Amino acid sequence: MSTEQDKDRINKSSRANRPQKPYKVFRINWLYVVMLFIILFSIVSRSSYITKEIGWSEFEQTMLSQLDVDKIVVVNKEVAEIYIKQERLNDPKYKKISEGLFKSKIGPHYKLSIGSVESFENKLEKAQQDFAKKDIIDVRYQKRTNWLNILSWFLPVGLIILFWFVLLRRSTTGSGGLGGSIFNFGKSTAKLMDKDKKSTVTFDDIAGLKEAKIEIKEIVDFLKNPETYTKLGAKIPKGVMLVGPPGTGKTLMAKAVAGEAKVPFFSLSGSEFVEMFVGVGASRVRDLFKQAKEKAPSIIFIDEIDAIGRSRGKANAFQTNDERENTLNQLLTELDGFGTNTGVIVLAATNRADILDKALLRPGRFDRHIYLELPNKQERKEIFDVHLRPIKKAEDVDIELLASLSPGFSGADIANICNEAALIAARKKKEIVEQDDFMEARDRVVGGLERKSKIISPKEKQIVAYHEAGHAVVSWYLKNVDSLVKVSIIPRGKSLGAAWYLPEEHQIITKAQFMDQICAALGGRAAEEIIFNEISSGALDDLEKVTKQAYNMVAYYGLDEEVGPISFYDSTGQTERLFGKPYSENMAKLIDKEVQDLILTAYKVTKKLLIDHKQELEKLAQLLLKKEVVYKEGLEKILGKRNPEISTEA
Repeated sequence: MSTEQDKDRINKSSRANRPQKPYKVFRINWLYVVMLFIILFSIVSRSSYITKEIGWSEFEQTMLSQLDVDKIVVVNKEVAEIYIKQERLNDPKYKKISEGLFKSKIGPHYKLSIGSVESFENKLEKAQQDFAKKDIIDVRYQKRTNWLNILSWFLPVGLIILFWFVLLRRSTTGSGGLGGSIFNFGKSTAKLMDKDKKSTVTFDDIAGLKEAKIEIKEIVDFLKNPETYTKLGAKIPKGVMLVGPPGTGKTLMAKAVAGEAKVPFFSLSGSEFVEMFVGVGASRVRDLFKQAKEKAPSIIFIDEIDAIGRSRGKANAFQTNDERENTLNQLLTELDGFGTNTGVIVLAATNRADILDKALLRPGRFDRHIYLELPNKQERKEIFDVHLRPIKKAEDVDIELLASLSPGFSGADIANICNEAALIAARKKKEIVEQDDFMEARDRVVGGLERKSKIISPKEKQIVAYHEAGHAVVSWYLKNVDSLVKVSIIPRGKSLGAAWYLPEEHQIITKAQFMDQICAALGGRAAEEIIFNEISSGALDDLEKVTKQAYNMVAYYGLDEEVGPISFYDSTGQTERLFGKPYSENMAKLIDKEVQDLILTAYKVTKKLLIDHKQELEKLAQLLLKKEVVYKEGLEKILGKRNPEISTEA
């Protein structure tokens, strides 16, 4: 007995602890109400047309002459409602008028359009001349308000108003946040990160960029401990401009600031200020700084600020955008105007600092400019270490070699290599990522995917083999060319073959180095001419690089004796927007002539070198046709140990 009571008690307690389902409150949906109203309106309006309309002839011959009419009611001097006597409704000819949902024996049973009251009275009087006095029909006049006609006018208008009301309500309560309503297009669209919603990126996730991190950390430290700086009379910079090539970590640095700072962080892109509405950009700038001041101390990050910060000047006269300039003017005022801007630090990032307005870059607005350059070998190694943390890699992975083989790579490029290596290993069903996977990923990022299925005729394949062998032989014997890693004639991307080098990093390049690089690039075309006594279009990419490099030597670097130590390079970017060249026609002719002479001289040196080593050229080309890829060991067997002493300057 006690056991059953215990079970009942346990069941009651479990039911008591069970979460109660909330009662569903029945709410009438406005859409159903409107639909019901439309249905009722259509039914009622339809019922008004159930009364049969007749003409005067039918009325006179069928009803009036037979003394079937009880009375006539003239409504609004337009329509005469005819009521049939009750005892005559049983007549078969009136049987149909009592059928229908809204009809009864009361009437009106018919209606007649009268035209004018005077005409109707004359006709009626004439038709009743032979009637006895007791049979004269009673005619009454009434004025009525036709609500159905009024509703037929107001219902469409009401539906339109209801539609806009629902649309505005949804846009106001939508997921757009502050900018969700269409009336909030002047509000800032910046994303706010605070203690509840922080970025997961920290300074530990940023490898390299040591100097940049020190300056950024100083700003974060000021926001955390302002007394350390203010007691000495120091003022923290109001704005910090992050400048550098794409992929060097500008946005990543800002994310790290958002993750490290204990203050509100507003982030948005420069393009979010500009809309199709006039004045929206300036309004959003004001609203952004208003929010930031309310939450001070705070940080504002504007990515790609060149979208609104382009230089204002005569060069932009043909492409001016008043809305963008108004936005820039408001931003300049907010950064350093008459209004106070205490406790708000502005971070901005761009890779086009040369086109920014000078007023934006001056001290007082952006006091500090931090330049993020492409990483050197040691920094690339640190970046590889960061991106290899989540990857299951083999123990024999040589990070030092990977860093050496990726000169000129940005942090984003290195992250892409690591991800591609993991994808390649997964595609091969491997458990770990090995060194070969990283090398293949590097080749894919640089040259594109291998296209072994691309059909090439034997003749074209032979031309490609001698072309790449020409690059390899010239590079092997020239003093100032980077060492070769491998030569391949497997199509990759748009190229049909490639010579891969292990480049050394140089901060400055001498004229001899430029000339040797030009000769190495011309080696493929020269080999085709020597072996086949004809040239092909396969050297297009090489010729493009050679021509650009030669023009840089003559017009920018001042390395030509005839032109002299003159440079027409403009670091401000102003000449890009000019229609003419910054030099005369005579100077243009001289530059063209010197560039042509320089390239032809290098081509002669290249041909002579290949003729002297024609035997090695043919051996290497045959080996490429056999194996398709020749590595450094195979090159040493044919060309010997690399000990270049030849130079184009010798």
